[in-house]
Amino acid sequence: MQSYTIGQAARLLGVSPDTARRWADAGRVATHRDEGGRRLIDGRDLAAFSVEVAQGQTQGGNHEDEVPYTSARNAFPGIVTAVKLGDVAAQVEIQAGPHRLVSLLTREAVEELGLEVGMQATARVKSTSVHIDRT
Repeated sequence: MQSYTIGQAARLLGVSPDTARRWADAGRVATHRDEGGRRLIDGRDLAAFSVEVAQGQTQGGNHEDEVPYTSARNAFPGIVTAVKLGDVAAQVEIQAGPHRLVSLLTREAVEELGLEVGMQATARVKSTSVHIDRT
């Protein structure tokens, strides 16, 4: 299973490394140490925590430190939070900071990419029609 440093986790969660470190220090997300003494977060733990953060259950994020996501790039780096495999099709969920993206693709594509919960992935979006609602 892939593990993430505090800095990598912070980038995926869209917060500063200091915020991620404080969350780890408070026990909100479990860490362990590698051979070099670095604190690491298990990918599955980070995936579950990223969903919790996105749902607003964990306070303390600094919006000024969040990575900006713009339609110009159409790329949303994040962490895989769910993989549902069918006989032919699959559904993959990625939590990219505050954004939850769901993609439907072939089972073969998921297997070729080796996608599993807890690993880092980037969702790329291309659309010929984008609808915007005023809120």
